[in-house]
Amino acid sequence: MSFHTPLRLEKKHLRFDDEVRFIRSWIEKPLSTGAVMPSGRALARTMAGFVDLSSSGPIVELGPGTGPVTEALIEHGVDPARLVLVEYNRDFCRLLHSRFPQATVVQGDAYSLRRSLGKTLAEPAAAVVSGLPLMTKPMMTRLRLMTDAFAVLAPSSPFVQFTYAMFPPIPTDFNGVSVESSETIWLNFPPARVWVYRKSEVR
Repeated sequence: MSFHTPLRLEKKHLRFDDEVRFIRSWIEKPLSTGAVMPSGRALARTMAGFVDLSSSGPIVELGPGTGPVTEALIEHGVDPARLVLVEYNRDFCRLLHSRFPQATVVQGDAYSLRRSLGKTLAEPAAAVVSGLPLMTKPMMTRLRLMTDAFAVLAPSSPFVQFTYAMFPPIPTDFNGVSVESSETIWLNFPPARVWVYRKSEVR
């Protein structure tokens, strides 16, 4: 006999609602949404785990959607007030405002990151965590995003990106950039991997 607390039932209901929102958004704009389903908990926790809690500065999340990675970041120990959520979909922005009222929600195009952020950041970011569908974009767009991410990041801070592909979404052979990846996250649907890029401090 299974036992479900009201909180667990509420979370299960919310996940179902989020899946419906994602499917609807994907049907309307598949290249913008990029995924049929929100990130699973295992993937979200893996992405959040690359954020150093001892660091200072804002945490920028790109393409948070309905907020599964945002929730994982908070569960990881990130103060919600440090979060800057850059989301293109207006409906998702309203949802993020209601779910994470302490976070800063920016309605804008993360692929034009510096323009979208404007003067939102008062100091360099401690991490950029991206749920964007990079594999649907040309390589030049991906490289521009990484360049923009490094421009707002503190030196050696991580640019965290997931992908469903088994190879990196951005090449790994840049001078001055270190790269690491997670193991394949088989519990996610579809299976995914997390890649982390860091730009070394210029001496």
